[in-house]
Amino acid sequence: MNQAIQKSGRAEAARVDHLTVEERIELGKSARSEVPRSTHAAWEPRRDRPSPVELLEEQGRTRVPELVPIRYGRMLVSPFTFYRGAAYLMASDLSAMPRTSLQAQLCGDAHLSNFGVFAAPDRRLVFSINDFDETHPGPFEWDVKRLAASFAVAGRDRGFDEREREHVNLAVGRSYREAIARYAAMPNLDLWYTRVDAEELRTELGKLVTAKERKRADKNLAKARTKDSLRAFSKLTEIVDGTPRIVGDPPVIVPIEDILGDRLDEFETFLHSVLRSYRRTLSGDRRRLLERYRYAHAARKVVGVGSVGTRAFIMLLLGRDDSDPLFLQFKEAEASVLEPFLTESEFANHGQRVVEGQRLTQAASDIMLGFIRATGVDEVERDFYVRQLWDAKGSALVDIMGPTVMGLYAGICGTELARAHARSGDALAIAGYLGTSDTFDRAIALFAESYADQNERDYETLKRAVDSGEIKAEEGV
Repeated sequence: MNQAIQKSGRAEAARVDHLTVEERIELGKSARSEVPRSTHAAWEPRRDRPSPVELLEEQGRTRVPELVPIRYGRMLVSPFTFYRGAAYLMASDLSAMPRTSLQAQLCGDAHLSNFGVFAAPDRRLVFSINDFDETHPGPFEWDVKRLAASFAVAGRDRGFDEREREHVNLAVGRSYREAIARYAAMPNLDLWYTRVDAEELRTELGKLVTAKERKRADKNLAKARTKDSLRAFSKLTEIVDGTPRIVGDPPVIVPIEDILGDRLDEFETFLHSVLRSYRRTLSGDRRRLLERYRYAHAARKVVGVGSVGTRAFIMLLLGRDDSDPLFLQFKEAEASVLEPFLTESEFANHGQRVVEGQRLTQAASDIMLGFIRATGVDEVERDFYVRQLWDAKGSALVDIMGPTVMGLYAGICGTELARAHARSGDALAIAGYLGTSDTFDRAIALFAESYADQNERDYETLKRAVDSGEIKAEEGV
């Protein structure tokens, strides 16, 4: 059944692509009769809305039990960090609202901290979406709403007043609408080659911000450039008996021998199987590169907020000598939070789902991006995707942004989201739906504020559950 649905969806997309430009624009305009643009402003929790704690606990059942309290602790830092971990809650909420039929490959968790800079294969820094754990096809507006609401939540976290937040929130919808129209007018190859160059972006933004803000941005960009395997090697390893080893920092970093104990010998066989499986998902030239490295050590590492509790490992490989490291991250991929509310993934392996979604929508992807399915020493089969641990990755400094800078950043993120959707969806139809007025922009801005209210209520619900002892949270980790 699922394969039939997916084949039907791909066939439908092919038919749309072969319509004329005018027909595709008209297709988008006609979608307004089903879901008027002003409809997107509404947010009202349904009567049978699941408890946020129930949904979070449901997610926690497949995760490492001792790490789930760390996830709750990180979510409790503020309503903003709660929002970062609440993609499943929002997917559930969006599923109960009117939705368009205009599909794109969604990020699935398009909040503002999931955008950033990283190194393209040519080593130039680019700006794009940089988290694809929840990627899945769906209504384009779900990503836009998640992004806009993240700015509303962040604006409150920064103490912005209502007018300042409105300016920021409007920038998301406006930039998305204007960008999708530009991308819709591009030839296909031009669209595919388009990317946001971090240096060009820095130059343009430098004209619009204060000297102090420009200095902060330059420092953050310079820091991103230094984040590579050599930097990870210097920060995360030590020499033990003449051999580099990852330093333990429980519970955040736990060396593999501390997890497996007397079953460590079994890991050797498992490891070779994993690397062979991963190698097959790389192109020939990248397989040759990987073959130049040998295994040195591995550890489990807690990452992010929403991802805490899923299994994530870092692996140290060494090349020509001990000063030539390659750090890889193996991150568990479960079903996207969107799948229960849309369709199942067309990919049997969720690691492949993440990788294919990333390659389709990201401006440029990590050369070591791949995936595996592995049966661990616990005899449980799981999917993982693989990437470099640090590849000049950097995120915006949200906690020091003023209203002007956050408004500019909202515009950049909205534009980049539009580029991702234009590559994976029908930009002409989406542009036809959005039109040239600010109707959609204003609706999205209103939704963002209403959903920020809901996020605060859900945050308080989690806080009460922890205070009452219903669930356990480990803070400060």
